[in-house]
Amino acid sequence: MSPSYLPGEPVLKSISFEVRPGEKLALVGHTGSGKSTIIQLLLRLRDPDSGQILVNGTDIRAFDLNEYRRRFAIVMPDCFLFQGTVRENITLDDPEVTDEDLDDAARCVHVDKLVARYPEGYNHLVGERGQSLSSGERQLVSFARAVAHRPDVLVLDEATANVDADTEFLIQDAVESMMKRQTSVVIAHRLSTIQNADRIIVLHRGDILEEGSHDELIRAGGHYATLHRLQYREAS
Repeated sequence: MSPSYLPGEPVLKSISFEVRPGEKLALVGHTGSGKSTIIQLLLRLRDPDSGQILVNGTDIRAFDLNEYRRRFAIVMPDCFLFQGTVRENITLDDPEVTDEDLDDAARCVHVDKLVARYPEGYNHLVGERGQSLSSGERQLVSFARAVAHRPDVLVLDEATANVDADTEFLIQDAVESMMKRQTSVVIAHRLSTIQNADRIIVLHRGDILEEGSHDELIRAGGHYATLHRLQYREAS
């Protein structure tokens, strides 16, 4: 995969990796390392100038674009909630999302604790851009939205970056619960959220610098271990 923002200057360099069904894969690296570009390519927001992305041996450019993207759910750091109820923000009025799906998703990411505070439950109005909720609560609702639609692949793009302290523990636990359910690709700034990932790919200037589990990378004492040590110091 090698897209370019400027002619002759590829963002990714000879990158090749496989994501197995049900695997929890994390992408780690400094700003500009290529993490977001990989997500853009995966979702076909960009197409590569060279190389290809295959799903079960088929180039993703061969699939119908809308049908292909329906297989994914993505959660960003700045989630968008519209004026409406908690239910509407989770189901998006999709008739295929049943009440059972809604309840299951809410339990998975702790939104059930949130709606239990309101007399209206799921019919509580959240206001424009979810202004009646904290940043962490808005993120929990966006997590529930992703789970309720039962994607084949869950993409978390720095989904824990802008989280208030009151809901940080719930957010981290929700991420763990979500990643257990289906194939997951996670861009992580807080390394604490991806320690249980099956595999972590460390990117640097468009190349894969290191690859392995959290424990393997810590033992290797390389770039990932340095990042982890620095974050641990900041947290303490």
